[in-house]
Amino acid sequence: MFDTSDFDLAPYADVAADSVRRTHSSWDAGWRSMIVQRFTHAREVEHLPLPGTTDLHLVLCAAGDALMRTRGGDGTTRRRWTPGRLELLAPARPVVRGYRSSATLVTVQVHVPRATVDRTAAHLGGPAPDFDALAAAVAAGDPVVEHLLRSLPSVEAAGDLYAESAAAFLATHLLTRGRGERLPGPEHAAVRRGAAVLRERMAEQVTLAEAAAEAHLSVYHFVRVFRDATGETPYRYLTRLRIERARALLATTALPIARIAERCGFASPGALSAAFLREVGVRPSAYRKIRSTGPQSGAWPGPEAPS
Repeated sequence: MFDTSDFDLAPYADVAADSVRRTHSSWDAGWRSMIVQRFTHAREVEHLPLPGTTDLHLVLCAAGDALMRTRGGDGTTRRRWTPGRLELLAPARPVVRGYRSSATLVTVQVHVPRATVDRTAAHLGGPAPDFDALAAAVAAGDPVVEHLLRSLPSVEAAGDLYAESAAAFLATHLLTRGRGERLPGPEHAAVRRGAAVLRERMAEQVTLAEAAAEAHLSVYHFVRVFRDATGETPYRYLTRLRIERARALLATTALPIARIAERCGFASPGALSAAFLREVGVRPSAYRKIRSTGPQSGAWPGPEAPS
């Protein structure tokens, strides 16, 4: 059992052995500034309650292929979990899960203390953290967070100073991500739900009708209020998210372009290439080459500068 007031991890320390088996815990190595755990899950679970904690809880699917059903205060969602799938559980949001996996499901789960998040938010200034927006952004994919979560279980010998630094980095990265992006305000709660669906299901062939349904609006009304709230149509918003994700993967990974197209929700490498050329001004392969070598002329080709 975890014995520090910095964390609220007791609910996760007593998970039923027939549902989830812990195979790694950084607590055993003396980490107190951040907790890293690895779990091997049963192939099929019908009812797995996860009480809400005060911590910022990140989950990475490291192996498996599962259809995950999550029931919470906002209703029930169904998402496919495959390696690389990221999730952020907002503080104090209990959920109940059930799933079936065609292969052994393995997750890496990281808890960042709420005190670290609050200190980081105060240092950065600005509004209080919007955990719903953060959860949607993380679910859309983040190569930096994915790489760090994969690496953390192998570096615990570095001691708690490493854990403290990693926790501060994660909090800073997450809280600064997306700042300056125009998102629907609190008065557009329905549009925010729709935008979250588009972010979370970016890699899938999500339809406008599905996003509108989760926002409890007709398709026509959803398109109109979404454009009024964000300045762009849902289709344009989703395309921009997919291109941003593709740019990040091209710049930070060696994934084949076909795999990047799949992870970003494009039907084929050709569809990614056409959309990328239209939005960025170069083909994905040329973008990757330029990012790896640097623009030779000092000017970025195409209609926009790299972010």
